[in-house]
Order: sequence, then C-alpha cells, then structure tokens
Amino acid sequence: MKVIKKGIVLLVSIIFVASCKNINKPMATIKTPVAKKVPKELVKHNDVRVDDYYWLNNREDKEVITYLEEENTYYNTLTAHTKEFQASLFSEMKGRIKEDDSSVPYKLNGYWYGTRYEVGKEYPIYSRKKGEESAQEEIIFNCNDLAKDHDYFNLSGIAISPNNKLAAFGVDTVSRREYTIKIKNLETGEVYKDVIEKTTGSSVWAADDKTLFYAKKDPVTLRSDKIYKHKLGTPTSEDVLVYHEQDETFNTYIYKTKSKKYIVIGSSSTLTSEYRFINTDEPDSDFKIFSPRERGLEYSIAHYGDKFFILTNKDQAYNFKLMTCNESATAATNWKEFIPHRENVLLEDLDIFKDYYVLSERENGLNKLKIVRWDTNKGYYLPFESETYTAYVGTNPDFNTSILRYGYNSLTTPSSVIDFNMDTQTKEIKKEQEVLGGKFKKENYRSQRVWATARDGVKIPMSVVYHKNTKLDGTSPLLQYAYGSYGYTIDPYFSTVRLSLLDRGFIYVIAHVRGGEYLGRKWYEDGKLLKKKNTFTDFIDCSKYLIDNNYTSTKHLYASGGSAGGLLMGGVLNMAPELYNGVIASVPFVDVVTTMLDDSIPLTTGEYDEWGNPNDKEYYDYMKSYSPYDNVTAQDYPTILVTTGLHDSQVQYWEPAKWVAKLRELKTDSNLLFLDTNMDAGHGGASGRFEALKEVAKDYAFLIDLEGKIDK
Repeated sequence: MKVIKKGIVLLVSIIFVASCKNINKPMATIKTPVAKKVPKELVKHNDVRVDDYYWLNNREDKEVITYLEEENTYYNTLTAHTKEFQASLFSEMKGRIKEDDSSVPYKLNGYWYGTRYEVGKEYPIYSRKKGEESAQEEIIFNCNDLAKDHDYFNLSGIAISPNNKLAAFGVDTVSRREYTIKIKNLETGEVYKDVIEKTTGSSVWAADDKTLFYAKKDPVTLRSDKIYKHKLGTPTSEDVLVYHEQDETFNTYIYKTKSKKYIVIGSSSTLTSEYRFINTDEPDSDFKIFSPRERGLEYSIAHYGDKFFILTNKDQAYNFKLMTCNESATAATNWKEFIPHRENVLLEDLDIFKDYYVLSERENGLNKLKIVRWDTNKGYYLPFESETYTAYVGTNPDFNTSILRYGYNSLTTPSSVIDFNMDTQTKEIKKEQEVLGGKFKKENYRSQRVWATARDGVKIPMSVVYHKNTKLDGTSPLLQYAYGSYGYTIDPYFSTVRLSLLDRGFIYVIAHVRGGEYLGRKWYEDGKLLKKKNTFTDFIDCSKYLIDNNYTSTKHLYASGGSAGGLLMGGVLNMAPELYNGVIASVPFVDVVTTMLDDSIPLTTGEYDEWGNPNDKEYYDYMKSYSPYDNVTAQDYPTILVTTGLHDSQVQYWEPAKWVAKLRELKTDSNLLFLDTNMDAGHGGASGRFEALKEVAKDYAFLIDLEGKIDK
C-alpha cells in the first residue's frame, strides 16, 4: 500500500562489488585516458565553481563518445588477463540458477498467472491457466521472441482487462524507462494499432473493458506528470488529459484498489502525498480529491467495505499510523485513528483481505508480519527467529481468500514462497529456491548482526555473512555494502551470486547506515538534507569497527554502492580513502550540486526534499561540502572501479565520467582507476536474465584477481 519511492535504484546497486589496490598480473602497456579540460564557470550565490569537464554533458557529441570508448578500451585492456576467469565465474554463477525456473502461480479473476524461463533463454515467458493450475497453459507474452531485434528489452506493467480478454503492456528497448504501451487481444493474439509512447509502462482498465488510464512522462525531465484516458480503437492523439501534475517536485501515477471499486491517481514527492479517485465503472466521471496535499503530510490509501484505510504520518506520527474514514467523507479532518503511532515500531504497509488484514512492521530493524481478524480485532505475529532475515508480503491480488502468500529468506537461507492459512494458522512452502551445482549447504555459512558505535554515539547495525571456514583474524577480505538514502532499507537477503565471494573467503557486510529506515523513520530523517553526512560517517565508522574487531584490515577491506549508494562511495573516498584497498561505485550520483541546480535533468526537482534545494544558499553550501565531484582533492585514493550506462535516465553517465576525469587529474597515487561504460544500457544494466550476470562476473573477477584469489 505504501509507495516506496526510488526503490528502483536499489536492485542494481546491491550486486556490485569493490575493486582493489594492486594488480597481481603483468599489465599490458596502454596510455591512460586523459579528458581534455575546457574550463566552465558555474556561478551561484556569488560562489564560483570551475568545472573543467562540463563538456562531457552531451551524449550526442562524437568526442564524448570517443572519450568513453577510450576509457572502455583502457579498462578492457588492463583486465584482459581476467577474461577467462570472468567466463568461469559467469558459468559458476549461472550454474547455481535453475534455468527452466518458474514462479508460483497466483490467482486473479478466475485465472492462474505465472512466469517461467526456458533453458538457454534470457527472457521470461508470461502465461496463465484458466480455472485450475492444472489447466492448459496459455502464453501471454514470450519475451524471448519480442527481444530478438533489440540490444536491450524490458516488458513491464501487464494489465489484464476485467473481462480477461485484453492485456495492456509496456515495452522499453532503450533502458531509459520510457515505455511504449500496446494492447494485445489474448483471444486472437492480435496486437492492436493503439500505440502510446513515452509512458511509465503501467496502465489501469476501467470496468467497461474499453477505457485505459495511463501515466505519461515529460520528454525532457522524464518526470511522470500527466494522466491520460484512452478509449480502445481511437487515435491516441484524441486521448483525454484527466490530470496534470504541475508541481515539478511531484510525480503522478495511477492504480486500482484491491477491492476493484476505485481507480486512484496518486501524486507524491519525498515528503508529501495526494490522491484522487473515481468509481471503476464510471470512467468518464471527474476524479475527486481524497484529501488535499499538505506539506509534510504523507499518506496512502486502501479500500475495504464502505471505508478507506489510510497509512499516514499525520499529527507527527513519524513511524506512521493507520486511520480510517467513510467513502463519502475522505478529507483528513474526517480521519479516525485505527492503529496508533508507536515510538519503536515502523508501520510499513497494510494488506487487506475479506476476513483479515495484515500489517508489515519493522521493530529494531527486523521485519514483522501481524495478522488480524476484522470481526474480533484479535491478531498474532508470524514467528521468525533469526536476526539476519528478510520477510515480506508477496503477491496477493485475491481479496476473497484466507491464504496469505509471503516470502522469506536470510543471509544463509535461500528464498521461500510460503502460503499461510490465516484460518488454521498452518503454512505450505510452495517453492524453495534451488541452488544448483551440488555444493551449497546452508550449514556451511554463518551470519550475525553486530553494532558499531558512530562518532556521535549512535549504534549502527550491520548484517554479516561468511563461510564457516573463513577466519575472523583480520586477514580475510571483506566487502562492505550500503545504500543509505530515500528511506530505502536494505534487508539481509540471500544471494546465490554472492556465494562466489563467500566460498573464496570473503566476508560480506550490509551496513544499515542512517538514510535508510532500518531503525524507523527517524533513522531516515537523520541521514538526509542537512544531516546527510551522517550516512558517510556511519559507513566509515562501521569500517573502523570491522577493522578494530579483526573481521578484516585496511589491506583487505572493500566498499561498494550504487546510484545514491555511489554517492556514498564518493563521499567515503574523499573522507577516508586510507581505510579501503578498493572501492566500486556503480552508476554513482557524484556531481550533486550541478545536477540539483539543473531542473531539466530527470528526477532533479523531485529530489529537493531528499537533498535540499541548492537555490537556497544553506543547502547549496552543505551540498558543496560533501559532493564527491566538488571535493576531489590531491591525495592518495585506493583502486576504484566506476560503472555507468550511456542511456541512464536516473544518474546521467556524465557524472561518473567527469568524476573519473577529475580523479585522474588530482589523485597522487599510482593505483588503478577504471571507468566502464555500458554503451547500450541505462541505470539497470543489461536486460537479459543471465546477461546481467556477465556484468557481475566482470566486477567479481576484478576484485578476486586483485585479492590474489583467482582459481589456478
């Protein structure tokens, strides 16, 4: 129910790894790329910044492309000796994954929907079965066929019409998250001529099976700012604009309530929410405001019976509470408390069923799922014992059921999909992630949660995993990962890919630094805006704890992060480069001041509540004091690997490109510095299921080689 903003940046960043200081193999001789300097003065608040590499801000410039290709050649040449090992790693990681895998089907409107993969194929096949899971399979989309002529392909936002006959879907073939929506007749296989471009990919059917609502993006900023109504079979040029989000700090989106009664338009910024709604069977009616936006008031809504349920921070409920109101009186003045705010429990989500509701909570950093009956208001928690686990509510589109589907995994336990009968309180494991290859045994791995003391006295939790034979005597290599922005929490999760590090003696640590919501909403508030530096110092203090307590040493400590986590890497590199043997920054947001001053760049204006608005001098000065690009200095840096995508719409490629150029100019060491640009992809990297593993294998091979652990 509660919309997680910016979660999209995380999936890529969690799989990347760090580089290291010294190359252990003879290197080919190649000239180090040097970007030309073209000084450009950037003036704000009477402060002058000189950006020598501003000219890289143009992907249409052939000279820019030439420079990026030179950097790629440099990287590929100096890591050529690892290519065979990369291929071996790729095979190793791929070998743990079941190729002919399939999801656990879920029931929706009389059909069982599922996703499966075939051996040797990169992309999913979406299918359904009518009535029973044993019925004949009907292929909805075979993405392997659809992706044949594209270097990048992503199908998203499948929306089935109420009569089950049509499917609207979005396709992105560039990796800028600009989707083209099309409509397929599932009875005849015909793809209609209705083509809607530059959308988010998501859409919602009205009850008439003819009206489709969708969100469109601004072509320059890529901000989702307009909601349109399309009538099947009519020219898209005649689509009706039903809502325009004028505030450049907000994004808008559309969805249908689980009860199917309402279609809802949402508008949200980092700190403020607003909703509008109509009845599903009245698609031509005017959307009614649920409750007008108030600065700092966040809320999300769900529908049950004749009431709405509102998850909100109203009245300074920073950990959120649950309120309710009648359908006919939805303004905030009519909201009544249903579940009060709790100082030590973050209320994250609400899932509604006919006889039960389910609360997703977080207490002391741990996921908790509470099941409550509507009629008696009696509830209970699902039992979880570990301190390094992840539990979450899964796909539950069916309202009239007593079965709750949830997921569970931990740092040492593969993922499971579990159906829990809320009536009998019994569970059935529908699927347990298979780790192929015959070598994995979860009893061979150890996990723990430890707490570092930050410089201001606050305790910072870390989730740790390692092989039982790995020594904790300061000699083992350790990869420390964190994200630390947007209130996005990195839960301790299982990874088959990570086993390639753990089995080679690496320790893996997730630092739950401030800026996420691991310890509640205040944990987030203390790592944003004018407190952003807490994120950097927390990470550094965690590193010092790991060194002081003999988990590793500065000779074997590595750090990684992506996107906003790449900003974290940049800040840490400037503040404490001596702690790390190597760092990898994936699609890093490192040119904070310049980007936040350019409101034409996608996502910028919507970020003001996270980073601050640099048009305000107080925020400008604070940003400038930590912005990695602005604070590169003449000092020794560890080996650094930076990755980016030419078509990235979230962190433009030129940020890491300029950062690397400036680092090359100023750093005083002889350690390697690499920029690896994917010339075909964007923020999420390669699109194929296994193709993405090749990117991970490149990074892992880089790290393992520098640590001297390449298999002989």
